[in-house]
Amino acid sequence: MKRQKLRSFLLLLSFLLFPITLFYFSPYLIIQGGAAGIITGSFLTFAGLFFFSLFFGRAFCGWLCPAGGLQECCFTVTDKPIKNKKLNRLKYVIWVLWLLGIAAAFFSAGGIHSIDFFYMTDHGISASSLPGLVIYFGIITLVTVLALTLGKRGMCHSICWMAPFMVLGVKVKDRLHLPSLHLRPAPDKCVNCRLCNKKCPMSLEVHTMVAAGSMKNTECILCGECVDSCPKKAITLTFN
Repeated sequence: MKRQKLRSFLLLLSFLLFPITLFYFSPYLIIQGGAAGIITGSFLTFAGLFFFSLFFGRAFCGWLCPAGGLQECCFTVTDKPIKNKKLNRLKYVIWVLWLLGIAAAFFSAGGIHSIDFFYMTDHGISASSLPGLVIYFGIITLVTVLALTLGKRGMCHSICWMAPFMVLGVKVKDRLHLPSLHLRPAPDKCVNCRLCNKKCPMSLEVHTMVAAGSMKNTECILCGECVDSCPKKAITLTFN
């Protein structure tokens, strides 16, 4: 379980740094910067997440996402699994509309004029003023409410604007057959205890995937919880 302790530590650290990093994950600042022809830090962050996912899938979500860290803290209050799987479609609708907004913003500005990684930050810090703090606590409230009402990692399933970039990266990776981090099942070792289902922070039917001999699922965040909780080692986390 050392791996899970490390994962929990990294998620907690990422959440504690969220007042600094908030604007680098901001979907709005990309549009605001685009209207001025500026490539912002958040634009570069999302591009980086896409390229990261070519080799590590959605591991960022499971290991480094500040919102993921907050949501997993909410597990101590409620750890009910997500029941409505249709929620997963909502984030893609939001994502497409957002991409159209970004394209329109850069078009209105006549294209790209400059790059400013620290756009709208104070010496690189996001929540350093009253407006920044209001945005910070607004995001924190939204993420918490979704996690407590919808279920485990409710935001990840419903409105996350970062996940589609990584899902797209996974699709491209599979098409190109790139070596990447992934789960490998051993169905013959499974004893049907279903502990993997209970431990999965994304409420996936891990047991069913193991039985089918394929662990491919766009909502998998490669956290390794199913691997480390399986008493028979029927799942492994590997890179090849």
